[in-house]
Amino acid sequence: MRGPRRDPDMIRAYVRTRGRSSPSRDDLELTSLVRAADRPLQGLDTEAIRVVRLCSGPLSVAEIASLLDLPPTVALIVVSGLLDTGHLDTPAPADDAPSIDILKEVLDGLRALV
Repeated sequence: MRGPRRDPDMIRAYVRTRGRSSPSRDDLELTSLVRAADRPLQGLDTEAIRVVRLCSGPLSVAEIASLLDLPPTVALIVVSGLLDTGHLDTPAPADDAPSIDILKEVLDGLRALV
């Protein structure tokens, strides 16, 4: 009988997170959107560089985890670290969204055209 099979591509979670066991931000969730900031990538580890390069447009933390084949908790920890260093930021919410009444008027106008 042989010993346990070892996957040479397997990297332990604590290695990917540099030993951190929880995200540094309590408000970060898997549905949180992040995008890359315009900062140099020097000094970042491989996992962080992969995340920043992926985030040219807004992505949720869950999408990052899925696209990079990371466990969700690892993605949360890496993303929170990148937010702390300013390599990622969160898109500002749309404060100038139209009201429901205006949207209803537009919809009524479109229906009148058809």
